[in-house]
Parts: sequence; structure tokens; C-alpha cells
Amino acid sequence: MKSSIYGISFFFLFCIFPLVSGQLASNQSNTMITVSHQLANSSWNVEKEQNPCLWEGVTCNAPHNDSILSLSLSGNLFNSIPVEFFNTCGEIDGLKSLNFSKNKLVGSLPTFQKFAGLESLDLSFNALNGSIDSQLNGLSALKSLNLSCNNFTGSVPSRLGKSRVLEQLELSMNRFTGEIASEIGEHGNLIKIDLSENHLNGFIPESFVNLTKLETLILSSNQLHGEIPAGLLGITTLQRFSANQNNFVGLPSNNISMSLKILDLSYNKIAGRILPQLLLGSNLQTVDLSYNMLTGPVPVNISSSLVRLRLGSNNLSGPIPSTSFVSSPNLTYLELDNNSLTGTIPPQIGSNPKLALLNLAQNKLNGTLPDELLNLTQLEVLKLQLNKLSGEIPNQIGRLIMLSVLNISWNSLNGIIPPSISYCGKLINLNLQNNGLTGLIPDAIGNLNFLLELRLGENKLHGRIPDMPQKLQISLNLSFNNFDGPIPKTLSELNDLEVLDLSNNSFSGEVPDFLGTLSSLSQLVLSNNQLYGVLPQFKRNVSVYIDGNPQLHRPQYHPPELSKKGKSVGVTIVITFAAAVLAVVVVAIVFLLISRRLSKVNEEQLQSLEVLSPPRVIQGNMLTANGVHRSNIDFTKAMEAVASPANIVLKTRFSTYYKAMMPSGASYYVKKLNWSDKIFQLGSPDKFEQEIEALGKLSNSNIMIPLAYVLTVDSAYLFYEFSPKGTLYDILHGSLKSSLDWASRYSIAVGVAQGLAFLHGCTSSPILLIDLSSRSIVLKSLKEPQVGDIELCKVIDPSKSNGSLSTVAGSVGYIPPEYAYTMRVTMAGNVYSFGVVLLELLTGKAAVSEGTELAKWVLSNSVRPNKLDHILDFSISRTSLVVRNQMLAVLKVALACVSVTPESRPKMKSVLRMILNVR
Repeated sequence: MKSSIYGISFFFLFCIFPLVSGQLASNQSNTMITVSHQLANSSWNVEKEQNPCLWEGVTCNAPHNDSILSLSLSGNLFNSIPVEFFNTCGEIDGLKSLNFSKNKLVGSLPTFQKFAGLESLDLSFNALNGSIDSQLNGLSALKSLNLSCNNFTGSVPSRLGKSRVLEQLELSMNRFTGEIASEIGEHGNLIKIDLSENHLNGFIPESFVNLTKLETLILSSNQLHGEIPAGLLGITTLQRFSANQNNFVGLPSNNISMSLKILDLSYNKIAGRILPQLLLGSNLQTVDLSYNMLTGPVPVNISSSLVRLRLGSNNLSGPIPSTSFVSSPNLTYLELDNNSLTGTIPPQIGSNPKLALLNLAQNKLNGTLPDELLNLTQLEVLKLQLNKLSGEIPNQIGRLIMLSVLNISWNSLNGIIPPSISYCGKLINLNLQNNGLTGLIPDAIGNLNFLLELRLGENKLHGRIPDMPQKLQISLNLSFNNFDGPIPKTLSELNDLEVLDLSNNSFSGEVPDFLGTLSSLSQLVLSNNQLYGVLPQFKRNVSVYIDGNPQLHRPQYHPPELSKKGKSVGVTIVITFAAAVLAVVVVAIVFLLISRRLSKVNEEQLQSLEVLSPPRVIQGNMLTANGVHRSNIDFTKAMEAVASPANIVLKTRFSTYYKAMMPSGASYYVKKLNWSDKIFQLGSPDKFEQEIEALGKLSNSNIMIPLAYVLTVDSAYLFYEFSPKGTLYDILHGSLKSSLDWASRYSIAVGVAQGLAFLHGCTSSPILLIDLSSRSIVLKSLKEPQVGDIELCKVIDPSKSNGSLSTVAGSVGYIPPEYAYTMRVTMAGNVYSFGVVLLELLTGKAAVSEGTELAKWVLSNSVRPNKLDHILDFSISRTSLVVRNQMLAVLKVALACVSVTPESRPKMKSVLRMILNVR
């Protein structure tokens, strides 16, 4: 229901009039009809349906409809509940369910005194606050309570209905503190408990062992500690136990329930060995014990039902048991990385037909790559880096046709790069760096159309460099090899590439001009070659390293200094030179005009010399009700602005922004979307208009909301308020680089979080962002950010993209790791991208720096708490102890956002609350 006024009116009137057997009282029906005619945009059409029992959100007891069973007013804009409701509606016989979730309720939890028959109460996703004491005492029949995602403080409530029939208790994403009350364990009918993402400490109450009907227990993201009570995992009904991101130190030693399906104890401090029975449950599907302090060997036997096993980032040792994975037909994800495992990779791993991810990186494994790995035809990610592997890459590596990530770097491999690698057509990331590979780069490597990153540095490669995949974006690293001769023109087409490293080879000759025209290049490393001459001109934001080339020089600019005595002579020379240049320009223009009549001239050359004809407007509509904007925006003037390339102020992966000055003197962004690009669903103008008009009705100061749109023959143009400070990227890393103080950075973090939480909380359906990055965030001031490109998920069709993966997923460095497997844009993926933006604000580094993604760099440096200070931008954190502590607190939020697994990332509303709590 979209009208909160209507909802309240209905709710009040429906409650204060009595019910009669068989149908509603006539006076109540008449009153409801009168109210409905007075309200616009109601989802209740009384003229078509006069029985309120058939209206949206109302459930009555069929077939008589003489009493109400359920009232759902979820997803409105209520900020309070009328007092009359509690005085009268609580006495409605038969009312069993009340749902006020996803509103904007504020204040403390109301007291429920007269709801004797109420079985389900849902007030989740609001802004209720304060502590909970006796407000729920009157709910003697309560079976389900959901108060998640609010701002409740104090202790976890233990008075949960007089009769103790509670089955579902959901209190996640609040600010509860203290220990978990042991009285909760006395509610013997509990099936589900979710206390995750609070500030709870202490132990898990021993009384929880008595909850013999418990199926789900979620305690993640708190500060709980100690050991897990003996017998808890033995509850025969328990199916899920998640207690990740706490400070637990030990596991129970007794038997594990055969019902258990999900066990997540990652990011704790659990020491000791993995008990054999822990992985043997007949229904066990997911076990995550990563990021603990476990020692000893990997268990010899695991359950045949296991789908995901994560044991990475511990202190496990010994060989990988060859028998562990023979009888695991369902195993899909196996992660044993960052341990001290020794021996060879057991060939038996190749007998797991469903394996999609195999991560054995950062161990002490030796021997060769077994050919049996090539049987894993469903494998999407293979990470074996930082081991002691030797031998050659198997010639038939191309059999792994589903592979998207292949990392075998930092080993001792030799031989050639097999040409069959070109058959791995879905590769996104290929890293063979720091081995002993020899020979040529296969010509067919250019066929890897989805490849974003290619690292071949620190090998013994030589010969010609073939055509590279044109969609390379993160980096191309050919450093520390034996390449020689001129820098090849095969690199001239890499317009999406951000980092190019050719250092420590024997390249010779002049640095070609085409390197200066690569539009996305941010770093070029040419150190320690045999290059000479003058370096070409590069854009200001490109870092170029040329040390170790003694005959290569940067261009020098020394304007002549004129002495007073020779001033007149100098002026004469300057005037003469300017006149000569002017004459040449005039002659050139005349020549071009004449030659244009006589022959066809290249369109791109002409475009740089002239303003194109303004696009012809087919349709133009205002979306905003703001009178100032409606009077300022002039469609004709705007189309004149977009006809000139000189008015381009910003280019993102999907759009081009123009600055359009209106006759009134006001400036606006005009954003161009291509009709001709088939990934845009613009073939149906009606659908496009419908989606854009819906976005135009949004209201949030941290969102770029369209004010108007224009349709032309081949494009669509959207109008936005102009942001004079440019993008966040410009301020942090680019052409407008400025030293933002912590107050500004914090305000930007809060503003972006508010905007994203608003989009995710939209009542009809969440608005997801395809491309959230510092380039898609504009600044009205240094403390007022706006999130842009909100319409892309509405008008882009990912299935029609034939370009690189990130054409749909977003910008490199911000793409969540799970996208490689799911190919779906999600709220959790948006949270990951926001986490990267937070890391940019905290570190001052770009999302991709020197070919390394910022999120990966921070995660690898955050494992040890004493390194957290080194992650922060020291120029900011050193200003005061208060600033440092606030930055460290925000860093914890960012680390939660960029968690590798989407399930462990907090929701955006929770993220916003955590950031606000920093101050």
C-alpha cells in the first residue's frame, strides 16, 4: 500500500468499529467507503471491491470473513502508530498476526497489553529505539517476534510472553549490549534465534543446550567469547549454527547433530585440532572455519553431503589427505589456502565432478600439477599461488572451459604457456607471474575476450608480443622478462587498460606516442629498459616511471626569461611568431574547407574541428515538480550543449555527462545513453519512460535524481542538478585532487551510505546499482555526495552484453568476488562496492593501484591487528587521536563490507547505523 495516510485511516477505523458474524457492520463499511473516496492513489478500490476483507494487506478467516486474522501494513511511510490502535484493536478477537515492518517508525517499543491472541509481531526494518523491558508481557500467545534492523539498546529482552510459547526470535542488527540472558533458554519451543550484528559479549548461555526444538541459531558479528557449550551442536534438531566474527576460542568435543547443515565459525580465535566428527554429519552442506587458529592435519574423512568447505587462514599442517575428497560428489567449493600444508596436490581431487572453486594458495605444496585437475570441467576458480610447485603447466589446460580465475603465480613452474589456454574463454584473471616460464606468449591469448587482468611478469618469456585482449582493464604486467626491440604497436588498442608494466626488459627505441593516448591508463612502468628520446605527453593523472633508462627524458618546459634590456626584441619575436602561427592556421582552415568539398574527410578529424548538429528532439518530458528547475531547463539549449564535445565533463563506463548552461544562467548535467547500444533496453520507449518517471519521484538529497529526459532518434538524455566539485574520484585521486580532511571524508561516507540505504529500502523493490564507484559519486560540496547512475539496473539488459564481464558488473576494483560465479547484481554486491569506496576514503588509495585491487590489499594487511594503523592515510590519521580512533572504527565497517562471502556482509541499513555510531 502506497498511501500511509490511507493506511492509518483504515487501520484506525477498521479497529474502532465492531465486527459482526458473517460480514462487517454496515456502518463500518460505509465509513470505509467514504474514507477511500477522499484519498488519492490508494491501492484499495472500494468501487470495485466493497469488502475490506478482500483488500491488500487484510486477511480474514475464510469462508465467513467475520473476523480478521492478519493485518499487514508493511512497506508504508508510517513514523508512528496511532494511540487509538492500542486502546481498541488489541481486543479484536481472532487477530493473530500484525506486521508493521519496513516503515519509518521511531521512538520506543509500544506496550502491547490487550493483544491476548496475537501470535506473530513483526516490527523489523524501522528506526525504533530504547530498551525493551515489559512491553511484551501481555502477549501470552506470542510465537514469532521480529524486531530486527532497528536501533534498540540495552540488554536482549528475556520477557517474551507469559506462556513461553515463543518459536521465532529475531533481534538482529540492533545495538543490544551485555550478555545473553539465560532465561531465553527457558523458552523450550524456540525453533529460531537470530541475535546477529549487535554488541553482545560474554558466553553463550548453558541453558541453550535445553532448547531441544532449536533449528537455527545465529550469533554472528558480536563480541561473544569463551567456548561453545558442550551439547549445543548435539541438539538433534539443529540445522544451522552461525557464530562467525566473534572471539570464541574452542569447540565442543561431543558428537555433532546429524541434522546440522550449516556451520559457520569463521573469524574467531578457535585453536586446537579439527575433530573428525565435526565434518562427518550426514546432512552437512557448509562448514566455514576460516580465519581461526586451528592446527594439526586436515581430517581424513568428510561428509559426502558437503558442498562448501572453508578451512583457509589457519595453521593447519601436514599433507592434503588423498582420501578426504574421493567420496564427496557434491563438493563445490574447497578452500584450504593460507595454511602450512605440505606434500603434493592429491590427484584424487580431480574426482569431484561439481568442484567450482579450488583454493590451495599460500601453503608449502610441492610437486607438479596433476593432470587429473583437468577433469574438473566445472571449475571456475583455481588458486595455487605462493607454493613450491614445479614442472610444466599441463598442455590440455584448455579443457577447463569454465575457468574465470587462474592464479599459479609465485611458484617454480617452467616450460611454455600452453596455446590451449585460449580455450578457457571465460577467463577474467590470469596470473602466471614469478615462475620460470619460457618461450613466446601464445598468439591465441588475444582470443580471451573476457580477460581483465594478465600478469606474466618475472618469467623468462621473449619474442614478439601478440595482440592482447582489447578489454584488459586492471593491468597488463610483462615486467622482468626478456622482451626486446621497440615497444610493439599491438598495445595501442588497450584503451580500457589502467596499469601497464613493461619494466626490467630490454625494450629499446623511443617511447611511442600511442601510449599517451590510452584513455584509461593511470600508471605506466618503463623502468630499467634501453629506451631513449623524449617521453611523449601524458594526461596529468597518469604516473609514468622511467628510471633506469639513462637516455630517456621527460619533456622540459622553460619559458624564455626576458631581460629589461631585451624586452622589446623578445616581444617582437613573440608577435612575429604568433602572426606566423595564425597565418598557418588560417591557411590550414581554408585548405580543409576546400578539400571538404572536393573529397570525403575522415569524420573523426572533422569532429575535432567542428560542433555537430544538435540532436533532434523526438520527445521531452519534465519529471520534477520543482518550479525553479521547470523554468530553467531548456531542451533546445541542452541539445546544443551536447552537440559540442567541449562540454563533456565526465565519462563513466555507461554514460557521457555534458555541462549545459541554460538561458537563465543555471547549469545542469545532461547524461547521454546510447539507443544503439544493445545492452540498453531502449527499444521500448514506453518501458524506458515508465522506469525513469518512477525514479523521478524519489526524494533523497544523497541521490542523483533525474529532473527531466529527452528522447532523440539514437539516444536518451537525462537531466540532473549540476555538482560543481566533480566526482569523488577527481577529489581523491584525479585532476581535482584535494587534501580532504577527516570531517569531509566522514561526511561523504555517511552521505553515500544514506543514499544507498535509501535505494535498498525502496518500498516497491530495492534499486540496485550496477556501477557504484568513486567515479559515479558526485560532490555538490566537499561534504555533500550524491550517488549517480541509479537508473542503469532498470535500463540495462546484462544478457545482451558481448563485451567484458565488467561491462555489466561495474568498474574494476569494485566488482564483488561472487559475481564471477553468480553473474547477478545484488544488495550484498552493492555493499561490497561501498566498502571499497570507504577504503578509498580511509587510505587515500585508488580502487586499483599498481595493478592490485585495494580491497585485496587491505584484507591481506588486516589479518594482524597491529597493522591496521598502516592501512590508514597517515596524513589524516596523524592529526589527532580522536580522528585515528574514528578512522579505525570505520575501517572495521569497511572490512565487514568487503568480506569475501556475501552472506557475512551487513545490510546497508546496518552499515549506515554503524558509521553513524562512530561519532
